[in-house]
Order: sequence, then structure tokens, then C-alpha cells
Amino acid sequence: MPFIFFGAFLGLLTGGFRGLIIGAAVGYLLSWALRTVVLGKLKVAQSQLIESAFSVMGALAKADRIVTRDEIRMAETIMSRLHLGAPQREVAKAAFNRGKAPDFDLDAAVDEFAGVARSRAPLLHLFLQVQVMAVAADGNVHPAEHQMLVRVARRLGLTEGDVAQLEALLRTASAGPGAAGTPPPKRKLDDAYAALGVSPDASDAEVKRAYRRLMSQNHPDKLASRGLPESMRQIAEERTREINTAYDLIKDSRNLA
Repeated sequence: MPFIFFGAFLGLLTGGFRGLIIGAAVGYLLSWALRTVVLGKLKVAQSQLIESAFSVMGALAKADRIVTRDEIRMAETIMSRLHLGAPQREVAKAAFNRGKAPDFDLDAAVDEFAGVARSRAPLLHLFLQVQVMAVAADGNVHPAEHQMLVRVARRLGLTEGDVAQLEALLRTASAGPGAAGTPPPKRKLDDAYAALGVSPDASDAEVKRAYRRLMSQNHPDKLASRGLPESMRQIAEERTREINTAYDLIKDSRNLA
């Protein structure tokens, strides 16, 4: 719409009424061309996200040589959380099976996604989160799966620490709340600290700062303003719930208000 008004205004200034009509037409064509290009790029990015996410997921599931029923169910759950329609699900399933193949090129698949993401940190972190969710579906991250996750993270420009933090977030969230009035087990509490990226020796102020920083970085609305696809909003919301669960455990153990 701004192109139409701008073109009409310039046309009016340079050619009177006739120029206004011509300028408006040119503005409309520019607006249509830009919208077509942008929508085309969004479709390409969405398609690449599905291809890369599920092919890498298949490779990770096969890293310990056994693809469990839990891992397959989690892949299907992630399809639902990404709101994939029937055609997209078929693409995702084919990509997952392709990732399980012995000759699958993991590095190339990750690089293709990184190229589409264009170093957008929130999208890269959520891509990695999806992979951690998938391999942790059976309640255990095999050492071979962890090493492959680290390999994926590094090709995305992330670190082993990012992988460890995501694994800790999932363990904390999946452990569930303890009985009222009872302190959480040490392992569970250690995971909560690791999930927030602080040590158990951190001060109350440091814990609060870490929590607020993570919540600010991962708020779904903020991520959307930075280019997060709407299809990944539910994954982002799940991450904020996991962060809250970890913080609540620490708060309870320290009797923080």
C-alpha cells in the first residue's frame, strides 16, 4: 500500500492526473512484486526448516544404533507442535527416514538450515532444542547422541554448553514436582541451576538475573519480532515453561519470595 500512495504522489507531481494514475499502477506492481518475493522466501525457509529439522532428528535418533518407539512418537509430537499439515507431515517423515540412512550427510543438512536461519540466534537455539527434545524422548541421552548434538550445535555456531543447558532444562521439566514441603533431590536441583546457566554457589541476585535474562531472551512475542516463524511459537512457549520450572525449584530450595 505505501508503494501505491508514494507512486501516485510522485506521478501527480510530475504528470498531473495522468501521472497519478500511472504512478499508482507502478506502485501497485512494485508492491505485488515485493509481496510475492517475501512470501516466496518465507515458504522456502519453512520448507527448509522441516527438511533440516527432521532429517537431523532421524540421524540423531539413529546415533545409538536404535531408533526407539519413544523417539518416533516424539517426532510425531513435534510435527503436531509445529502445526504441520498432512503434506508437510509426509515431507517430515520422509526427511526423518532419510536422516537414518548410513550415507546421510549430517553436516550438509545443518549447514543448509544455518544458511536459511542467517545467524538468527533464537531460531538456531530453538532448532537445537527440537533436536534435544527428540533424542531425550526415551528418558536418556546416549553418549553418542550427545556427541552428535554437540557436533550439530557447533556447526550452528553454538556450544557444548548450550547443549548441556538444554538437556538440563528437559531433565528438570520432565522430573515433575516433588511432594509439597520436601526439598528436591540434589541431582534435580543441580539440573535446575545448569538450566539457568548458574552454579549452585551463585547468589540470590545472580540467580534472579539469570532467570530474567533467559525469560527475556526466550519470550515468544520477543522472538516473533525477531523473525521466529509462527509455527515454532509452541516450542518457544515450552522452553519458557521449562525455565520457570527450573527457577521455581531453586526458589523453593532457597525460600525466595
